[in-house]
Amino acid sequence: MPVPASIPPRRVPERRGGLQAGSAARSSRPRDCARPADRRHGGRRLCRVAALAVLIGWLATLPVLAGAAPPQGVWLIDGKVAVQIFDCKDRLCGRIVWLIKPRNLQGELDRDKKNRDPALRQRRLCGLTILWGLRPVGPDRWGDGWFYNPDDGNTYRISAQLTSPDVITARIYVRLPLFGRTKTLRRVAHGISAGWC
Repeated sequence: MPVPASIPPRRVPERRGGLQAGSAARSSRPRDCARPADRRHGGRRLCRVAALAVLIGWLATLPVLAGAAPPQGVWLIDGKVAVQIFDCKDRLCGRIVWLIKPRNLQGELDRDKKNRDPALRQRRLCGLTILWGLRPVGPDRWGDGWFYNPDDGNTYRISAQLTSPDVITARIYVRLPLFGRTKTLRRVAHGISAGWC
């Protein structure tokens, strides 16, 4: 049956942006970010989130800046021992420079008598490195280090944070920091009284 001249031919509805469904132009555009129609479905937001994730990933690969200089100097722990913190191959280390009781009952300099290795039990505590391997993990923060405790002869993991110019908060633990203990190190001046190495 012929179509009457008074009825216009049926048109295919256009999508926003002037593209018809099934058009070849639609497939030539990237589907992720370019189409304005995707805005209502979160396409633009997804693109922004993806770009932000790429930027954060790139920034994470940059070298960590230490922020401030390493907290070199002498630091008192529990009022019983002072350690001198120093830079050792871009890491932090610390050696004993003062003991509240530097000598045993016989008047000899105290030794590392509780060390698990019998061959090391004769080394002096004065000058002994008991902190090592602390690497920068953020501004004024260090982690992945080790702490040797001469009181029990055990070695522990340690992380540290400079909380003020004269205070370091250290977390000492075996496997997880959650189950460790916190020590406060306070900066002191190197003295000349008894007990200094």
